Amino acid sequence: MIICRSAAELQRLRDVNRLVGQVLEQLREAVAPGVTTEDLDALAEREIRGGGAVPAFKGYKGYPATICASVNEQVVHGIPSTKTVLGEGDIISIDLGAKMGGFFGDSAVTVGVGRIEPKAADLLRVTEESLWKAIEAVRPGGRISDIGHAVQSHVEKAGFSVVREFVGHGIGSELHEEPQIPNYGEPGRGPRLAEGMVLAIEPMVNLGGAGVKVLKDCWTAITSDRSLSAHFEHTVAVTSDGVEVLSLPERKRTKEQNNEGTSVSQAHLR
Repeated sequence: MIICRSAAELQRLRDVNRLVGQVLEQLREAVAPGVTTEDLDALAEREIRGGGAVPAFKGYKGYPATICASVNEQVVHGIPSTKTVLGEGDIISIDLGAKMGGFFGDSAVTVGVGRIEPKAADLLRVTEESLWKAIEAVRPGGRISDIGHAVQSHVEKAGFSVVREFVGHGIGSELHEEPQIPNYGEPGRGPRLAEGMVLAIEPMVNLGGAGVKVLKDCWTAITSDRSLSAHFEHTVAVTSDGVEVLSLPERKRTKEQNNEGTSVSQAHLR
């Protein structure tokens, strides 16, 4: 069942997602050579709890950490460790969730460690662009498949591959709700988008082939060909005339709302 949220529920979702966005910005700034993924995890948990929330992922189906920290060929669900030390030229995808006031926030970003190779930089750029293309496709009366089609079209035009085993999802009083949101497919299919729907849109894109496999820890997914992978995510709400990006940190939200231009990274898109 797909739930359309009330104004009061949307405010709670706005609050927790803003916190997630703010903490994710801190994590982005903390990424540097010599930092361990466990260092990032400890920072995330401290800041999430300090903001009045609790980690959403920790304990979820047995997952042991606050963030998913996926390095280089790791696609999603990489487990933080003191043994995983970031080095110059790595890329790291950080996925963060929180629960506050009975509602969930979820967002992800991929960051280069120091100076990265041009192809890696292209992968990050295209993946983030595909997220904003997907967000632009969200409007009342549209279809769920319009979102995935926007991702796939942009990614494949650039010569990269879309991961198919993992998808975006509805989010609200549960971390994962209906509908599922694939990052591929033909437009004009699936449930219609309606005001009050809240969606976690999260393209996962590989430098090489689309195939992935899960390691023996039963969590970490890697590319089958060991090529680099990137992951970006925002939680958004369908509004009466477009979409609101709930997981933008306050600094970026204020900046974009004061911008009279037509940047795709506006807090509200119409």
